[in-house]
Amino acid sequence: MIEVLMVLGAVPGRVAVLTDALEQFRSLGVTVRVATTFDPAQKIPAATELAEVHLLPTAKELGPRFGRMIKRANPGRRPWLRAQRDPWVRRHAKRADVLVALDAQALHTVWQLAQRHRRADAVYGIAPALRAVEKRAADPTRYRRPRLATVGPSPAVLASATRSQTVDLAKRVFEASTGQKAMTLSPLRWFWHRAVAAPGVPERFRGRIAKRVHRSMHLAGHKSSANQLALAAQGRLRSATTKGHLLGPIVEAELNQGKLPEHLMTVAKGQLKVADGFLKKRNPGKAAPHVLRAFDLMFHRIAHFDGVSSPLAEDPGGFLAPLHRSEVGKALATPHGRRAPAEFPPAGRPHRMLFFTGLNDNFIGSIISRYEAMPGVEVRRLNLVEESIRPVLSNGRTNLVHHMLAGTSKRAEEVQEAWGDHVAWADTVFVDWCNLPAAMLTMIDPGAARVIIRLHSFEAFSWWPHLTDWSRVDDVVFVSEHLRDFTLAAVPRLRAPQGPRTHVLTNAMELHRYAVPKPSADARFTLGLIGLSSLAKDPRWALAVLRELRRRDERYRLKLIGDDLRASLSPAVRAYVAQLDAELAELEPSGAVVRTGRTEDVPGALTDVGVILSTSVRESFHCGLVEGAASGAVPVVRDWPFFAGRPHSARNLFPSDWVVSTPEEAAERILAVTASEETWREAGRSAASHVLSTWDWSVTQKDFDRLLLEPPAGTD
Repeated sequence: MIEVLMVLGAVPGRVAVLTDALEQFRSLGVTVRVATTFDPAQKIPAATELAEVHLLPTAKELGPRFGRMIKRANPGRRPWLRAQRDPWVRRHAKRADVLVALDAQALHTVWQLAQRHRRADAVYGIAPALRAVEKRAADPTRYRRPRLATVGPSPAVLASATRSQTVDLAKRVFEASTGQKAMTLSPLRWFWHRAVAAPGVPERFRGRIAKRVHRSMHLAGHKSSANQLALAAQGRLRSATTKGHLLGPIVEAELNQGKLPEHLMTVAKGQLKVADGFLKKRNPGKAAPHVLRAFDLMFHRIAHFDGVSSPLAEDPGGFLAPLHRSEVGKALATPHGRRAPAEFPPAGRPHRMLFFTGLNDNFIGSIISRYEAMPGVEVRRLNLVEESIRPVLSNGRTNLVHHMLAGTSKRAEEVQEAWGDHVAWADTVFVDWCNLPAAMLTMIDPGAARVIIRLHSFEAFSWWPHLTDWSRVDDVVFVSEHLRDFTLAAVPRLRAPQGPRTHVLTNAMELHRYAVPKPSADARFTLGLIGLSSLAKDPRWALAVLRELRRRDERYRLKLIGDDLRASLSPAVRAYVAQLDAELAELEPSGAVVRTGRTEDVPGALTDVGVILSTSVRESFHCGLVEGAASGAVPVVRDWPFFAGRPHSARNLFPSDWVVSTPEEAAERILAVTASEETWREAGRSAASHVLSTWDWSVTQKDFDRLLLEPPAGTD
């Protein structure tokens, strides 16, 4: 009796053809068996009545290792990986006279079986199978005694099997020697430390081995050893992507500990490299998550906000060069422009101004009030916290990245629908803070409206300026020259031909409110520091000044005005607060330091303050200092380290005798100006006169009038 073994790699398109063939085989007295990769009872129930049908073992039945092999294999090899370990297939393939591949996915399986059982005919398709059966039935004696050449598997199969077993053994040894259990043994850790850093190892193997061993060491509890291995391996790697993947866990762990990682930018470059690869394949959707991850690393608060130094402040152009040089950076910097230039409002109707409000209005209240009260100006506010507006801002950064990489997006249409009528109404759109709303505004064409964005210190150290299409912004306002210098270095497309005009206008400050008398002569011994809510204020520097003063005269004390620094902001802030609290615990019991907390009456809190401090590591302007000076307190300004030594800094913003470099210099200035009541009051009057005549809103409002009400005259 002739036996046939068929293999089905996929559900047949026409089941009736298969059943007809099985009926023909049955009429010829042929025994037919069918191996399938799918459930035959559900997909080909009629065939199960005409032949013995068998489902090949699933990946789950074969175990996790073979399951992973099947998942990684191409579709043509998957049926064979399931069949080669199936006893049913081995048994019936050995007895079969004809082996039949019924579809393309079964071809490799039948070829492999034919190499092992060479006495059988191997064919592709039903018609060739019928012919092979008929041929055998017509001359059975020819096939009764097999030729010597067809006995046993072919030499190629034997060689392949030997090679496969050797590779399989090598894989098993590798997995065992690099697993978690193996990493508990110090000799193996020692071996892999040297192996991953050995010269001559191919890049793809070095990176793969290092990642696996690094993870196993971590799981085994040897984190320090794992990190040393990763650092040793990355020194031999050339690929930025591989380096980034390998060092990623180290960088994450250090950030979580509040440390600035040495290899922060290595990992960020790796993410940018992966994103660049997806962009080249025109797949911005897959590139976007890697861009977001790179942003999270480059602009992490540990790097720039929760410490007394910043790599971005030290070298803005160099630090961000990997972003600007990448394909991602070029895509983000692509200008979309506007269909027509902004138009100055025609005569005969009010100048229409649209202000974005609702998120942080601390510095814009006086500006809006002025133009709401001004004849010939019509003001409208777009409140960004309204229920109708908030959905447009949801998941904003992700949507912005997708939009800028793809050049278009559905979110841009939603912004147009939500804000378009307001922008079309306006002659001038003013957005305070270059953050999410400002960036999202540039997703749409502003039409004839003139767009003005004011950028403060915080945003300059964030990703928002890099997600803003500056070709759709007409003017950018900075509150100081040093902030403008820094931002132009960090965001070079602000200097592009299609970039905006840039201006320096100080904040709108009602300084005359702070000119309150200081009745007590002893006020000259009280130092004041306004605002403690960010680590950038560095109040420990103020304590260093206080200790230096009290070493000479214990009458000096420090008054801290404002909310305390929140330790929960990050591990780095927590560590700083712990040091600050320890110092305060020494000074507060004696009355050397007084904390008032938050107050709505800052002018009243300043009546007993004779010296106002600015101890920050960075400031764009420092309103609190100027408010203190307006009250008659003598200003003492630390030369803000983020900007010190540059063409513009605190030394250019304020009179030179206000600025000092060290706590010792600060103490010397304070001792000199407070040596007598007369000296102190004269220095205070001079400081108050300077700030009131230079920065009071009654003076600076004219600068805003020129910016907002007069036709643009170019860059200031």
